[in-house]
Amino acid sequence: MGRSGQRTLVAPGAGAVLGLMLRVSAALAALPACTETDYHFEYTECDSTGSRWRVAIPGHPGRCSGLPEPIIGKECSFSCGSGEFLELFNQTCRKCVAGSYSLGSGIRFDEWDTLPLGFSTVARFVEDGAAISDGENCSSSAWVPQVNYIASNRDDCTVSLIYSVHLKKPGSVAFEYQYLDNSIFFEFFVQNDQCQDTETMEQKWMHLTESDEWKSHLVNLKTGTNVLYWRTTGILLGDKLAKPVLLKNIYIEGVAYTSECFPCKAGTFSDAPGSSACKPCPRNTFSGRGASSCQTCDQTKQFSDEGSNVCTNRPPCTETDFFQTHSPCDADRKTQIMYKWITPKLCREDIKKAIKLPPSGEKKPCPPCNPGFYNNDTSTCAACPSGTYSDGMSSCKQCPAGTEPVLGFEYKWWNTLPANMKTSCFNVGNSKCDRMKGWEVAGDHVHSAVGGSDNDYLILNLHIPSFSSPISTMQSSGMEVGRITFIFETQCAGHCELYFMVDINKKSTTVVESWEGNKERQSYTHLITKNAAVTYTWAFQRSSVPQEVIRFMNDNVKIYSIVVNNAENGVASHCRPCALGTDQRRPSCVQCPAGHYIDKDTNKCKDCPPNTYLSAHHAYGIEACIPCGPGSKSNKDHSICFNDCSFTHALENHTLKFDLSNFSGMASIMNGPSFTSKGTKYFHFFNISLCGNEGKKMAICSDNVTDITVQDVQSESSDLGSYVSSFLCQSTIIPSDGRSFRTALSSQSISLADSFLGASVETSMPNITARPDHFPASTNHIPDINFFYVSSLSTTSCENGRGTVVTLRCNPGKSGQGEISVPSACPGGTCDGCTFLFLWESAEACPLCTVDDVHEIEGACKSGIQETTYVWKEPKVCIKGVSLPAKSITNCEMIDFWLKVVVGIGAFTAVLLVILTCYFWKKNKKLEYKYSRLVMNASSREVELPAADSCAIMEGEDNEDDIVYSNKPSLLGKLKSLASKDKDDIFESVQLKSSRSRNI
Repeated sequence: MGRSGQRTLVAPGAGAVLGLMLRVSAALAALPACTETDYHFEYTECDSTGSRWRVAIPGHPGRCSGLPEPIIGKECSFSCGSGEFLELFNQTCRKCVAGSYSLGSGIRFDEWDTLPLGFSTVARFVEDGAAISDGENCSSSAWVPQVNYIASNRDDCTVSLIYSVHLKKPGSVAFEYQYLDNSIFFEFFVQNDQCQDTETMEQKWMHLTESDEWKSHLVNLKTGTNVLYWRTTGILLGDKLAKPVLLKNIYIEGVAYTSECFPCKAGTFSDAPGSSACKPCPRNTFSGRGASSCQTCDQTKQFSDEGSNVCTNRPPCTETDFFQTHSPCDADRKTQIMYKWITPKLCREDIKKAIKLPPSGEKKPCPPCNPGFYNNDTSTCAACPSGTYSDGMSSCKQCPAGTEPVLGFEYKWWNTLPANMKTSCFNVGNSKCDRMKGWEVAGDHVHSAVGGSDNDYLILNLHIPSFSSPISTMQSSGMEVGRITFIFETQCAGHCELYFMVDINKKSTTVVESWEGNKERQSYTHLITKNAAVTYTWAFQRSSVPQEVIRFMNDNVKIYSIVVNNAENGVASHCRPCALGTDQRRPSCVQCPAGHYIDKDTNKCKDCPPNTYLSAHHAYGIEACIPCGPGSKSNKDHSICFNDCSFTHALENHTLKFDLSNFSGMASIMNGPSFTSKGTKYFHFFNISLCGNEGKKMAICSDNVTDITVQDVQSESSDLGSYVSSFLCQSTIIPSDGRSFRTALSSQSISLADSFLGASVETSMPNITARPDHFPASTNHIPDINFFYVSSLSTTSCENGRGTVVTLRCNPGKSGQGEISVPSACPGGTCDGCTFLFLWESAEACPLCTVDDVHEIEGACKSGIQETTYVWKEPKVCIKGVSLPAKSITNCEMIDFWLKVVVGIGAFTAVLLVILTCYFWKKNKKLEYKYSRLVMNASSREVELPAADSCAIMEGEDNEDDIVYSNKPSLLGKLKSLASKDKDDIFESVQLKSSRSRNI
């Protein structure tokens, strides 16, 4: 049964399979044979040996039979060149047809009408490493396609643009970007399929670009999966939106192969086979998608910009389509008023409501030449030769003997644009204004031009190759080497903005100041502290929002004058006295040593008095040596005043001396945290260089670099990011756990203290006031020392620049450098935005100890030895200075001298009293003895006595016997007699009255 059963089980299964195979074969035989249109070829995944197979994939399975058998494919690293694609039918490379292009082993993304396939954008708000707001606050934040580029978000959300690509061989990714605002952090990094970074952290931060610049960035990619991240994070400390990051032309190299060519996008074409890129259609032409040529517009009625896919009807001409200009001056010093159409001309004059171009040719007197230039009966103004000067209205004159020309540029007449200035128009998303002028001259001012749209950048540049001080002060090492001052006004109905930017040595353009909306006529000054090539840029934008219709054409800015001093290749409008050499026959200007002024009487160089610094503007006369402020001294060159970490103050008939040498280094304070409108945590970080160092600014603040050193700055390494060097500077710090950043980031670095004004116990100096009421009161009698600083950079809200007060307070409880704090009510260090306040408490801010601070304690005299101990008076509010005296030991006597005198007198008196007592007691005994003998003698026999003077007893008299002393010696006489021991005088004579005598 077992075998039978087994056969029973096997036979039916085999038969079923065989029957199924027969039915399938019959069905396939009935299907038509597959043609090339019924299937396409694909490669399988590469195996461990790097091989793969080419297989046929039916377009509609079950509709045909006879698919080609799989065959060995090209090796995994194989790819075709640019302009070619891999035809899988015969596995050979073929050229792309006209109207298409191929990158070979690369992919390019240059169309941004929509987000290309494969890209994704993720917005989230991250705090402390965890997403705390996904969607609610950041749901509207994203990278937004803008036809020719893609723009980042402008708020303080973290938004990532992500693309994943699998490479079969090592490749690269390249892209172009524009990054203008340091309020946004822009990073690009690559991760593998394990979410591990494939590049170092230092390479991911993008550098800021200039207003009209696109930078290219290239990163190498490894074989395998590469996830590309373009991520922006806004740190907005106010209500103003940041400028977005723009991205375009992403090119990825190293993909496996390209099996087809890409059609040219609308507005471009490729007219030859094997193209690796498509070319934009010229102006007044257009094309559709996949075009091999461009079609021409009807130029009498239509126009198109470069790279257009349609033609646009020309509108009727209006007053905004032409502008007024001046022709160069002719020989008669006349200029013609000219009216010109804005080019390229896009409007029509031959339709209803169109205006005509006003007639040109009206002549007006030419404005004079600018100071330092002259007109020699020609139509143009020329620069005066070296050593001469001119006010612009007369010919050039030689500087008198003993004077030198004051070089610079002063532009106040605008008949033509100066040779060292240029103008342009720029728009990242619209090439309409590329060939337009951004600014136009108008006689007494230069103003913004019309442009092509409201969000155009209208740019005016002024280039100064270098700066040079006058000959007499060329050796001076002052902090200011030059300055620029310009007078301007803006007239705006919308949200226009004027930017003033500075580029030093063509490294990066930095926005120094900006003004929004209407601004009355005003002046602005910027100082240059480094002798280098400088480009000043004014950029005017009527609106930051791109619009198809021009709405704010009448918004404009006017600049009336621009003055730059100490320009090395400048001209002179006047001369100034100079220092003369020793050769009296041919007097010539000579260089004064550093810190020397020119004496008005002798025109010789003289050293500035001690504790003064030489003015950066002139060196003529003793008044050019400006006294340093209180508590400060000048350096050797008399170029700057500084505090040498010492201070002296007279208080209550004695002098307090302070040694502040421990404050000569750089100290830091990080205050916060603070939070943006959406809760981003950030800190205010301050670096302080209080005193010493010969006035060198040791406080360094940098952007995107947390590890910068003073040596790096002094070496002027080109690899450093943006930094400022100052006595006190501020940076905004975003912690590593604040936005999922792996390292703490620093941005928006500014200088708060460029010059030291002085140190004083007073609470105010010109334009700066300390606010002791913003801090807790001091607990001792030692006065606070206020260090006053000022920043040379004036802002719209702080016309006199920013001021800083660092208050040093003696606090014996805080050792070392102590503790720095800001007002509790003002976490940013300032309550008004212009004056920054700091309290620095430390025992090192206490005065030096003197003998007045020592208290003497005398011990008891023991065994003839006395100890004297010295202690500090409490509370101790002094340091260093005199040392505490050691314990002293002196010999001493047990009893004091006067005490001995008193005791001696007392002892002598006591002895004398005892002697007298004994004496009188003994005398009394003798008298009693004698008396008793007399009484006894009288009773035994009758003795004849002398007669008495009176025998009668008066009535009332006592009848008793009395003893009458015949003489009464004084106490002194008794003492003398006692001392002489005269036996005859020992006893006094006594007269006895007996009863007998009474009875007579």
